[in-house]
Amino acid sequence: MNTKILIVEDQFIEANNLRIILLKAGYIVCKIARSVTEGLKIVDTEKPNLVLLDIRLKGELTGIDFAKILRDQKIAFVYLSANSNQQILEAAKATKPYGFLVKPFREKDVLVMLDIAWYLHRQNQESISNLKRSVNSLPDDGFKEIIGRSESMREVMENVKIVGASDISVLILGESGTGKELIAQSIHRISSRKQKPFVAVNCAALPANLIESELFGHEKGSFTGATERRTGKFEQGNDGTVFLDEIGELPMDLQVKLLRVLQEKEVEPVGGQKKKVNVRIIAATNRNLEEEISKGRFRLDLFYRLNIFPITLPPLRERKEDILSLANHFVSIYARKENKEITGVADHVMHAMLNYDWPGNIRELENLMARSVLLTNGQVVNTIKLSGQNKVVTTEPQGRIKTMIENERDHILSALERCNWKIYGQGGAADLLELNPSTLNSRMKKLGIEKKYSKNGD
Repeated sequence: MNTKILIVEDQFIEANNLRIILLKAGYIVCKIARSVTEGLKIVDTEKPNLVLLDIRLKGELTGIDFAKILRDQKIAFVYLSANSNQQILEAAKATKPYGFLVKPFREKDVLVMLDIAWYLHRQNQESISNLKRSVNSLPDDGFKEIIGRSESMREVMENVKIVGASDISVLILGESGTGKELIAQSIHRISSRKQKPFVAVNCAALPANLIESELFGHEKGSFTGATERRTGKFEQGNDGTVFLDEIGELPMDLQVKLLRVLQEKEVEPVGGQKKKVNVRIIAATNRNLEEEISKGRFRLDLFYRLNIFPITLPPLRERKEDILSLANHFVSIYARKENKEITGVADHVMHAMLNYDWPGNIRELENLMARSVLLTNGQVVNTIKLSGQNKVVTTEPQGRIKTMIENERDHILSALERCNWKIYGQGGAADLLELNPSTLNSRMKKLGIEKKYSKNGD
């Protein structure tokens, strides 16, 4: 192995441990630098291919300052850090590193991160045309449910292709309704675990008193009501993939147990003994985890373990060139379900959709197409009602004016659909409508709106 690596770390023990790991793996290791000044001299004289870079260093300059220089010189770098300051994390991310390694270092994490970083760096040096050719050659079976070929989605699928061949943890970021579970399924389908289970868990949908039992399992008699042994999600997904949606909702005490799964590959059922599991973890969230860390609601070490390979999904408003293909896809699905012959949407309807911001993203578009197909009698969808807009987009004369009660009911339904029928907590319908949850429940009951529980998909 001819890859030359520079370690920039002012703590000798940690730097030396890294050096031993790298030498054992066959890497060429430059002289260790303890400051930016020393690092710059070594870069000039020894020409490293990749730099492992601590954020806090001796002297006035930080690792972030050094990273900007490395970026200009097109030298790959990975941060070494355990810093939880949100401002510092944001500044570090802005330099576009190829990853983060959390202290203390585990040999497997270091080597996997280096492989990924070096691969990404090589890919980054290629032209956009090469990127397009590689994405166009993706296997259909792994990406058959991913609709759209916008540039932003091509980049997402390229990243999926890269990480799918590996076995590392993945963190999928994006607004609610952008299709995070579909991306997780695609990663699983092109991985070496594709013949094994894919277990999806919505952390936000699990009752607080049952989350631990659901994830880790429990033994018979371990608590009141535990009349039989329960196998947890991690055991169910053994040798396969466990997808943890809304990971930001996981309580702090269970974050510690999840960290053990990532680090030690073991689970401890409630009332039981520790046991080994072999699972790949893919997590997803629509929250800003760095902000959650700064507020003490998410563990920094868990963030780094999950954030080895982040994939950010673009909101639908940033990939409007995909709206037509997505709309036609959903029309085809729901027309088939309703035994209708509908070929697509009218031009004026498509124009309205292209000028809409889609706060609920793809999920909102799917729900709209499902409802429109149900109401359509001809061969094309001629009428739609976009959320938050009083006007119905149609070529036909508008009907009677709705009453205040009917408008209130529609407004609440729109908010519920946008939040995937989540009522409580941050991002729920009550939060969106600025109502007390009990008040919202009362209005729903009065208006005849029945609660609908969503699937795990995001």
